[in-house]
Amino acid sequence: MNRRNALHALFALGVAAGPFAARAQPSGEKTARIGLLVSGSVAQRGHLEQALLEGLRERGFIEGRNLIIERRYADGRRDRVPEFARELAGMKLDAVVTTCTPSTRAAKQATNSTPIVMAAVADPVGQRLIASLAKPGANITGLSSQAEDILPKMMELFSSVLPRQITVAVFTQGGSAVHPRMWQQLGPIAQALGLKLARIEVADPASLPAAFDLALREKAGALFFLPDEPMFLTQRAKLVELAAVHRLPAFYGAKEFVDDGGLMSYGESLPAAYRSAASYISSLARGASPGDLPVAQPNRFELAVNLKTAKALGISIPQSILLSADWVVK
Repeated sequence: MNRRNALHALFALGVAAGPFAARAQPSGEKTARIGLLVSGSVAQRGHLEQALLEGLRERGFIEGRNLIIERRYADGRRDRVPEFARELAGMKLDAVVTTCTPSTRAAKQATNSTPIVMAAVADPVGQRLIASLAKPGANITGLSSQAEDILPKMMELFSSVLPRQITVAVFTQGGSAVHPRMWQQLGPIAQALGLKLARIEVADPASLPAAFDLALREKAGALFFLPDEPMFLTQRAKLVELAAVHRLPAFYGAKEFVDDGGLMSYGESLPAAYRSAASYISSLARGASPGDLPVAQPNRFELAVNLKTAKALGISIPQSILLSADWVVK
């Protein structure tokens, strides 16, 4: 059985025998029909779908009983996301769950009537996806990642394990609506910490090796990957591999990178965000208006450190960092 089929089998087992399966939905209540619009693949993001399903089970929605999910995974092909968004828009669903800025924007362009639930999107107000956090308006609600607000903390944590005056290559995704503003924010932060920055824009997965070569030509001694774009999360195994090959310490915005061998990360728990998205789906399925549901922000962020990677790079992690870390991979 390949990994994709194995994950789908896991979801099916969770639906059939999950701990909340006994909580049947009240008699006469409608079946919820939702879409899932994902830029990546099941293999890369399947654990996040599982977290969403767990949240839905907690609220009485069981796939195969009173929940129907239309899954659309673009497998990293950005051109397929708008196509899938239009397809889901024509199905008259109770909600479409979007998993990043590009998928949310594609869903918004595809429909102004089907409710859209963001799982974790940076600065949705600044990106003009919603009117405000308290009253998002129109047909979009869900969760904001606050990635733009934690950039100072991310860079401060990274600087604590780096030599001063080192050059940090900041990887941004080409075409991103939010990365240009994040890049501008980082300048004063890095200057205060005594770090130099070099911007490395990545157009697509095929250009990743060339992007690393450019970082080396810029004499970068460390790498910093901006959060809230799907390509980096989708390509995390490749990113971690290239960082290891070039013996460069790297900092990321999600624990998944550290699990795969990255050095450090700081950000919200993505599984927790997906689990929380279930509360919006539950409200929408029962008749709530998306424009009236306030957009939530994470109330805690996780620091993860991979000591095995640190040892391989010859980096000493300060005791203060280890004591404050939520996750330490040994």
